[in-house]
Amino acid sequence: MKNSIMIPERATLLGFGALVAITVLLSLKLIRDHLSDWRKPKEQGAIIMIILMAPLYAVDSYVGLFKVLDKETIFVYLDAFKECYEGLVMFMSLVLLDAYLGISIIKTTIPDEFIEREIHHLFPMTLFQPGPVELNHQNLQLRKIWILQFVVIRLVCTAFTVVLQLCDMYPCWLSCTFTIIVFVSISIAGYALFVFNRVFGIELEPHKAVAKFYCVKGLLFFCFCQGLLLRGLVATGIIKSYHFWLDMTHIQHALQNTLVIVETVFFTIFQLSAYFAPTYEVEMPDGDLVPYKEE
Repeated sequence: MKNSIMIPERATLLGFGALVAITVLLSLKLIRDHLSDWRKPKEQGAIIMIILMAPLYAVDSYVGLFKVLDKETIFVYLDAFKECYEGLVMFMSLVLLDAYLGISIIKTTIPDEFIEREIHHLFPMTLFQPGPVELNHQNLQLRKIWILQFVVIRLVCTAFTVVLQLCDMYPCWLSCTFTIIVFVSISIAGYALFVFNRVFGIELEPHKAVAKFYCVKGLLFFCFCQGLLLRGLVATGIIKSYHFWLDMTHIQHALQNTLVIVETVFFTIFQLSAYFAPTYEVEMPDGDLVPYKEE
């Protein structure tokens, strides 16, 4: 009986392992393409950091399917690294936007042609700012703070989570509190990125900024909300352990890990187009491709 159970488990792990390998190999290929045409370090450096997010999600989720240690300490550290990397990816997204627009992250100065543009907010942000907001140095810096606050909050919440879990002092109510804080934080940061893409849509269109935005928000926000949904379905009894035949202690984590592994394959394929490396090459009249150079 035990062998009959182990066979489907091994087949499942092998199948998901193959999906993880696809994600990693496609990501490495895209990174190699950028490194072979390393022409704009600031942009391509940020792009490579963002590309690495998908294979990190895939590997973390795949390792989560195993029970290596009884206390699962290795999973605590790996999840913590992944969560901290989420903050780094959000920061790299801001770096990439600033590189495209020629705006400094630290300084508040922006080109004169961007001043006096209007920011039209969407619901529910209209509850706090009903009318359009004029784009100026102060408002631009405020939107950057909206993005950077997620970097800090994610890091702080992760640090507290790791310490409390290792000390066996991590009650359910505290986990829910951190989850709510991170949800609000990532929602604000994602909305700020959306505002950047909306206000500077004309300048960002040649860089496929919208596609890059959905790559980041898709993995960060979608996977986070998916985890919340699964937690709710399990807590209400809609999903039970016998609905999922892979032998796991926590059914929510098992479902989340398997879904993320599948989804990262599609996100990686989408990244091949959004972060297309030959964008940094230009075609000459004779048809030859030469490296892109800034004027």
